[in-house]
Amino acid sequence: MRISCVATRLGIVAVVACRILALAAVGGTALASANAAQSDAPRVENARLETRALAAPLADELKNWAAGSSQPQWIGYTVPQVAGNRKVCCNYNGSWNQGCGTCSLESGDRGSSIHSHDDGTVKLEGPRVLAILFRAENNKITKLRLVSTECTLDAGGLPFVWLTGVKPAESVALLSGYVRGENFDEHGDNRPGHEALTAIALHADESADRVLESFVRPDEREQLRKQTAFWLGEARGRAGFVALQKMAKSDPSSDVRGHIAFALSVSGEPGAIDEMIRMAHDDESGHVRGQALFWLAQKAGQKAVGAITGAIENDPDTEVKKKAVFALSQMPKDEGVPKLIQVAQTNRNPAVRKQAMFWLGQSNDPRALEFFEKVLSQ
Repeated sequence: MRISCVATRLGIVAVVACRILALAAVGGTALASANAAQSDAPRVENARLETRALAAPLADELKNWAAGSSQPQWIGYTVPQVAGNRKVCCNYNGSWNQGCGTCSLESGDRGSSIHSHDDGTVKLEGPRVLAILFRAENNKITKLRLVSTECTLDAGGLPFVWLTGVKPAESVALLSGYVRGENFDEHGDNRPGHEALTAIALHADESADRVLESFVRPDEREQLRKQTAFWLGEARGRAGFVALQKMAKSDPSSDVRGHIAFALSVSGEPGAIDEMIRMAHDDESGHVRGQALFWLAQKAGQKAVGAITGAIENDPDTEVKKKAVFALSQMPKDEGVPKLIQVAQTNRNPAVRKQAMFWLGQSNDPRALEFFEKVLSQ
């Protein structure tokens, strides 16, 4: 049985799903479908569901729960999600408007995927609550998953505990332990530390800013600093931009600083493009200057064009000049092609002119063909 409720406040309609426990027998196997007694919880089906108010510190609650989990089981809770048009799904159908569908926790385990919808508008009716899920087996936690609460969770017939009353700061503190305990130099899907880092970044709580900033200290692991930098740009707004700006000037690794240019490119904060331009002009590393130029090209705009053409003319490193030419080739053709033609015609460095000619040849643009015909007819 399912009950749907609609509430209206300040002219904004919010749909709140209210469901009660439904039991069914299929092939002699009892299956449970229920929603936790919490309006922002996802729908849970095919589970032996228990709703429980948090009665101890969150870390202790999960430790005690895992200690009694000789057989597989799940536990979960929700926290407010940081603003932004994002859906966190595990089975995504490719359409923003059609939702995440059903997340099969016990089959087809591909981890969580995040899908953004950025058309300049904010979807007031979109999910603003994040579900954090843990799986335990053999008396220890083995998986961590996160999903938007509009997803339906299929628990595969396993026990599922839904916790209410979890404080976001306590959740951040718990998850930070998984991040610090994982080797971020190793790759692999569904690693708890990677999922925990993403979850922290999506918490709408100031404690998340402080924890993320601790992950990018110069003495932390490079891979952790890189991955954290992305989330600072993608999800943490002004606080994230300030942290990235500091990293861009002080991180000792040119690889990390190059990654910061990418993180700035996904930030929507005023000043991000200016910081990318500063990096393209002032960073001591040619690699970093080249990365900054490349990601500037993805932003386009007059500021980006000026920084890229300035590098072609003035950077002392020919390799950086060539990267700047490539950056022009990545810009919208109406902006990039005329600049490439200009470089091919007038730049004094033959390696740079050759690079411009090459990328003009790859553009398939009629203006490039006209330029080549003119050159060959001379």
